[in-house]
Amino acid sequence: MYHGQKYSTCYITLNTGKNYEGSVVWSNTDIDMAIIKINEKKLPYATLGDSDNIQVGENVYAIGNPIGYEFQRTVTSGIVSALNRTIKLEENGEETYMEDLIQTDATINPGNSGGPLINIKGEVVGINTIKITSAESMGFAVPINVVKPVIESFSKTGKFSEASLGIFAYDKNVIPYINENINTTKTQSGIYVANVIRNSTAEKAGIKDGDIILSIDNKSLERMCELRGYIYTKQPNDEVILKILRGNRQMEITLKLDRK
Repeated sequence: MYHGQKYSTCYITLNTGKNYEGSVVWSNTDIDMAIIKINEKKLPYATLGDSDNIQVGENVYAIGNPIGYEFQRTVTSGIVSALNRTIKLEENGEETYMEDLIQTDATINPGNSGGPLINIKGEVVGINTIKITSAESMGFAVPINVVKPVIESFSKTGKFSEASLGIFAYDKNVIPYINENINTTKTQSGIYVANVIRNSTAEKAGIKDGDIILSIDNKSLERMCELRGYIYTKQPNDEVILKILRGNRQMEITLKLDRK
């Protein structure tokens, strides 16, 4: 899992053997992801695929440094075993969830985290993140489409101003694990607000813990990655309209996004 901080430094080694000092320009621990910048131009780069179009049974390849640096750039192969997986993580006595993950039986070991998951065309469709240690052949990757807006912003402008709703939310299928009293049959879509951050724009607009967000700007939501990806296309102070289900009542809430 990624535990670094934005603007911290790290070291990058290319396959040419040349070493660089890199800067962490963006990170998000919720999806175990960071973007690192090095001062070099005209480097070859991987093509990003479309993770929305991958299918179960599709051939994929994982690249990473399993166990340690001496096994750098190890390639393993497998298939996409399942899509939209949710896994529960326990760390420092706290439970969190990672959602909408690609499950693969391509071998992923400690050290593979951050490496690409590639399709048969050589396109990056995911970023390897975690392996279930209690089972064999169960690795997971974050879909690349989640962070495409972030990458595109850095590519075009050299920066990314991250907007935020000020909530922690989960996919609808996680609701029974968090609050068994909520009837999930009331709606076929929506994401569950587990926590509203104090003094955030969400709290000021009246969003409450336990609300279910059905849509944003009339875009129906079924998975947290859809909300996260949409917010990544916005700027702080942009205005959005949320459709909320609270108990048996639907309402619309208009708010301006925070700067994260």
